[in-house]
Amino acid sequence: MKELTVKEMYTLEETIAKDIFDGVTYPWEVLPKIGEFIVKLGETLPADEYDKAGDNVWIAKSAKVFASAYINGPAIIGKNAEVRHCAFIRGNAIVGEGAVVGNSTELKNVILFNKVQVPHYNYVGDSVLGYKSHMGAGSITSNVKSDKKLVVIKTPEGKIETGLKKFGAMLGDEVEVGCGTVLNPGSVVGSYTNIYPLSSVRGYVPGKSIYKCQGEVVEKVAE
Repeated sequence: MKELTVKEMYTLEETIAKDIFDGVTYPWEVLPKIGEFIVKLGETLPADEYDKAGDNVWIAKSAKVFASAYINGPAIIGKNAEVRHCAFIRGNAIVGEGAVVGNSTELKNVILFNKVQVPHYNYVGDSVLGYKSHMGAGSITSNVKSDKKLVVIKTPEGKIETGLKKFGAMLGDEVEVGCGTVLNPGSVVGSYTNIYPLSSVRGYVPGKSIYKCQGEVVEKVAE
């Protein structure tokens, strides 16, 4: 399905991880590759711009990392990013330039494009968040099905087998996720879409739309 492809969902110039998407059709295909990619990329980062802070952890000199934050490698914290009080980065995480990882937010196996904001009590695992996407306070990605089966993405054109047991959410560029929302395993949200607060999202949500609740998704009206 064309709408779910990397080309349709993401501005690749807005991530240091652009090369991981080479030869990839759907964004979730990169999830098993993130850790190894970070290690290789980290070794190429210029020492005058990035500090190596521990085992396979690279932090831009211009980034602001609170002393109470925990960062486990492999991880790259981009230029002018902010990692706030008690953030928990478990590993396999790329935090883009100007991105915000907030108070008590937890990251694991993720790519955050530039200027992504996950600023308040978020859990983001096995996910890719596009340029300027934002998750409201308390919104999370649920990355494992309750029956522990492989994740299947449901689309209007049929189901797509991912072959992945762990799969959180793919958010396109400038997606707004309302407070308290749960993005269930295999959620794919197209660019410029708004998700109402307290939503439970499943499957594919078209770009440039407003998700009010399951079964009620409307097209955005141009202002």
